[in-house]
Amino acid sequence: MNSRIVAFILFAAMLLVPLTGIGKYPLHLMVTGLLWAFIYTSWSIMGRLGLVSLGHGAFLGVGAYTVVLLWNLWGISPWIGTIAAVLITVVLAFIIGYPCFRFRIVGHYFALVTLALSEVVRLVIVGLREQTGGSLGITPKSALTDGVTASLSAMQFSSKVVWFYIMLACWVGALLVWRAVDRSMRRMALEAISEDEDAASSIGVDVNRTKMVITLISATMTCLGGVLYAQYQLYINPETVSGIGISLQMVFGVIAGGMFVMLGPTVGAVFLLVLSEGLRIFIGHDIHGLDTTIYGLMLILFIIYMPKGILGAALEKFGARAPGSR
Repeated sequence: MNSRIVAFILFAAMLLVPLTGIGKYPLHLMVTGLLWAFIYTSWSIMGRLGLVSLGHGAFLGVGAYTVVLLWNLWGISPWIGTIAAVLITVVLAFIIGYPCFRFRIVGHYFALVTLALSEVVRLVIVGLREQTGGSLGITPKSALTDGVTASLSAMQFSSKVVWFYIMLACWVGALLVWRAVDRSMRRMALEAISEDEDAASSIGVDVNRTKMVITLISATMTCLGGVLYAQYQLYINPETVSGIGISLQMVFGVIAGGMFVMLGPTVGAVFLLVLSEGLRIFIGHDIHGLDTTIYGLMLILFIIYMPKGILGAALEKFGARAPGSR
């Protein structure tokens, strides 16, 4: 059967899921899974092309905290806050990215620079505790009072069905961006750059500009993921939207699912969601940092024994070539 027909059938089936009378908790898990699938896909657009960032938690945190602070402190709508968050993210990504690309800071050194960025953003959030709530986190002021179940201006909806369709639309949008990048000349240019920058430059590839464009696309989408997270969860803290832990989670999710397959990050998001729920049910939160430790150990195991990820390995086993795989 044609892959497009299969994709259309699956998408139509997902549209009907909320109409089946599924419970609130399963629907919540699906919303969460789609949200993280969107965020992981945003990271993979950059990571799969040789730009391994360990600091995307910074962009996630900027998106989440900007909309919440503007709303709580000055009553500015999250829609406007989203624009402000994107602008801040673009500036931040440019400030970090341009010097790295200009002076050819690549590989492990680039990863360390981005890792430092994520930790700096987390420390700034903690340091501004009077405004951000510090390590205790912050809750957006609710606009859902006196029987009000939805506020478009505040981007708050009590119905998980509404959030399901919002997250579904964003996830599909991320896949379309991934596909567009995959089919563009920038993908081939970045693959050439990742192999040999001098050789790529010698054949006319604008190395710095190509890297910068992909970085800005990935950072902006991750920032939007932070906005969606804050508005859906209605609670954020530095550990959940910034810092080393969340950045490591993104990397692990993408590698676990399959970095070079369009649906790989989605599979990774589902895998991590099942893993985290299993840890919560069977172990709880008594041991602080256990989840991050397990993520780290499993990341090492996946890199060693399953570098193509779950979906990539499955496609290889059944003799199918992953779209956009190298």
